Amino acid sequence: MTILVTRPEPSASALVARLRQTGKQAWSFPLIDYLPGRELAQLPHRLAALGPEDLLFAVSHQAIRFSAPVMQQHNAVWPALSYYAIGRRTALDLHQASGRNVDYPQGIATSETLLNMPSLRDLHGKRALILRGNGGRDLLAETLSQRGAVVDILECYQRRTCDYQGAEEAVRWRKQGITTLVVTSGEMLQHLYSLFPAVDRREWLLHCRLVVVSARLATLAAELGWQSVTVADGADNDALLRALH
Repeated sequence: MTILVTRPEPSASALVARLRQTGKQAWSFPLIDYLPGRELAQLPHRLAALGPEDLLFAVSHQAIRFSAPVMQQHNAVWPALSYYAIGRRTALDLHQASGRNVDYPQGIATSETLLNMPSLRDLHGKRALILRGNGGRDLLAETLSQRGAVVDILECYQRRTCDYQGAEEAVRWRKQGITTLVVTSGEMLQHLYSLFPAVDRREWLLHCRLVVVSARLATLAAELGWQSVTVADGADNDALLRALH
C-alpha cells in the first residue's frame, strides 16, 4: 500500500510522518490551503454580543486556528455560553483556546451527528454564532434556524485550491505506485477528480482505494466512479491511521 495524503498542511505531513514510522510508503499532496477570513476581525465584537443562553459552533479546527490569535491580540474573553464543535479535535482546540467546556458528538464528526445531540432539539429564543470558512455546507445553519435559533455566520478562514499541473502530477504519482488516497472533504475530492486527465482517471485514479471521513463523501466518491472506498471513524489523523491500518 502506497499512500497519497491530500489533506491540508500541516496535518498532511504529520500523517505522512506517522505512516512512515509504521513502515508504510506515504507522500503529502495538499489540495487546498487556508487564508484568514474576511470577517475574522469582527470576532471579538460578535462574540461579546452573545448572552449566556446563546450558542457558539466551530465547524473545524481551522476555525479555531484563525480565531484564537485574534481573540488574544484583542485581549478578548471567550464569553460564558454553550460551546459546540464538530468532532473531538475541534472541540479540544476550542477548549484550549477558550477555557470553556465544549460539547461534541461521539462517533463520526459530521453536522448530522452534531445536530442529533438532545441539547440542540429546541433552540427558540437563542442566538447561534457559527465559526466556519467561506462556502461549505449550509445544513448546520439551516437546521439551527428551523429549530428556532437566530443564526449568525462568521467567516474565519478562506479555502483556496492549490494549483498543480495535472498531467505532470499524474506521471509523478503513478511512478510512485500510489494505490491509496486520503481525502477529507468534498471540495478536495472534486478537485482531485478534475485535476487529472481523463486517461489517468480511467487507468489509475479511480482504481485506487479511497479513504474518506464520512458516508456523504463515500457516496460522492461512488458517484464519481470509485469502487473501493473506506470511511474512517473520524476526520483527525488518529482516525485516518486506524482506517489505513
